[in-house]
Amino acid sequence: MARGRHQRGWLRTEERSDGKTWVLHYRATRESDGKRVERKLPIGLVREFPSKASAWAEVDRLHLKLNEPDFRGGITFADLARHYEAHELGSQADAVDPKSHTTIAAYKRALRIRLIPQWGKRVALGIEPLEIEQWLKSMKKADDLANPTLDKTRRVMSLVYKHGQRYGLIPRNEESNPLRFVRCKTTSEYEALILTPQQAFMVMHNLPEPERTLTMLAASTGLRISECLGLQWQDVSFADARIHVRRTWIGGKIGLPKSRASRAPVPMHPLLASYMQQWKQQTPYSQPGDWIFASAKLKGRQPRVANMLVADYLRPAAVRAGVLRKDDERRYGFHNFRHSLASYLVKVGTDPKTVQCMLRHADVKTTLALYAHSVPEDRLTAQGQFLQEMLKGAEQSRSAD
Repeated sequence: MARGRHQRGWLRTEERSDGKTWVLHYRATRESDGKRVERKLPIGLVREFPSKASAWAEVDRLHLKLNEPDFRGGITFADLARHYEAHELGSQADAVDPKSHTTIAAYKRALRIRLIPQWGKRVALGIEPLEIEQWLKSMKKADDLANPTLDKTRRVMSLVYKHGQRYGLIPRNEESNPLRFVRCKTTSEYEALILTPQQAFMVMHNLPEPERTLTMLAASTGLRISECLGLQWQDVSFADARIHVRRTWIGGKIGLPKSRASRAPVPMHPLLASYMQQWKQQTPYSQPGDWIFASAKLKGRQPRVANMLVADYLRPAAVRAGVLRKDDERRYGFHNFRHSLASYLVKVGTDPKTVQCMLRHADVKTTLALYAHSVPEDRLTAQGQFLQEMLKGAEQSRSAD
């Protein structure tokens, strides 16, 4: 009996589909009838652990608690993931750091589509950093995934491990979270299409109302489309020339602004204010609590839908304006105006801190790294300036000789 309560189990090798495998055998109490039965758990391939001693070392590393009453063969990644989903992606009412519904949906999708199918059956502490790296690389190649998408998958997997450590499901040491050692590129290879102010005007010129006012709002303020659609008339202060960002509209739901910095009020130039005033006089939904860009189809009960606005209005207008070809498959939407505004402000020498505040980024590095694009003409001019200075120095040197 004492041996049953304080067992270590025993190792044997078995031929399996992946090759010869070390398998840990142990005894457990069967729930159905309370009898002690033999169970087994794969530890690793013999080619990875050539000696029994190395296999036992792997057993020790996995922290398999064979003597725990509720031991089921070691905590699997699926166990951790489901615990994380239940405690972190459920109701956000009492959450210290509540997540938006779009973040919750994205995390659940990553778990359901990628992480659990790949790693769910594996013992969580048996997953190695290098095999995670190889998996990410293979997904990039097979599914043509962008670096930020892969990094987001990596981050969700890491959050699952951190959650397991917080709740004591796995040890709270550095080695128990393999994602701490996983390298993954985070920079996007996506190059946003940048519009000049003149091109932005041509796109607007090819739009009806209220799409024209919506586009001017996005282009001149850098507001995200979810923030534009989340605006109600009570958020616009014509007297103070300010627009208050209090909510977002995305995925058919009201959400919170992306960050604390995103909640900062946005200045409203008199030119923009005049467009907003004109639309307020035209729309049948002009009360303080009405959506500024309300859906006529739904009688003002909800704002318009962003992807439909892009498909039905914005993209065709860009084609008519000559900004896009009809067969151009590049991503194009309201976010291009945000990139374009940042690029233009940097180009004309606006202080980076001002650009950061206009885009309401928490970190100026985000502004400069992701949004301040340079166009080929700018780079050509910069190269010319450098060459002129360099050649000027060469001419001065010849004159001295």
